[in-house]
Amino acid sequence: MTLYILCFILFLVGIYGVLTRRNLIKVVISLTIMEFSVFLMFVLVGYVSEGLAPLVTNPEGGNIHVVDPLPQALVLTAAVIAVATNSMMLALAIRLYKKNGTFDIRKINELKG
Repeated sequence: MTLYILCFILFLVGIYGVLTRRNLIKVVISLTIMEFSVFLMFVLVGYVSEGLAPLVTNPEGGNIHVVDPLPQALVLTAAVIAVATNSMMLALAIRLYKKNGTFDIRKINELKG
């Protein structure tokens, strides 16, 4: 239960960074923190205490506890998508910096024309 609360706190830290920071790079980092807190939550949902890999067979026929591989596969796919999304956000921030000379959101909004 403590790990779920820590994931939620990590998500709140990301939201705080998005809402309070004016630097585009810091906003992208905060979004990344939020994404990976959700990924950590998905992995925790599939975790089984003292679980084995799902490839193990049980020759005795008794009950064994296995870890659910589906959340791990979803997180792996989502992490690849998150890296691509973050690279696009950083590329956009760099283009805005080259055009406006600043990463500050307020100054970029003032330069609209």
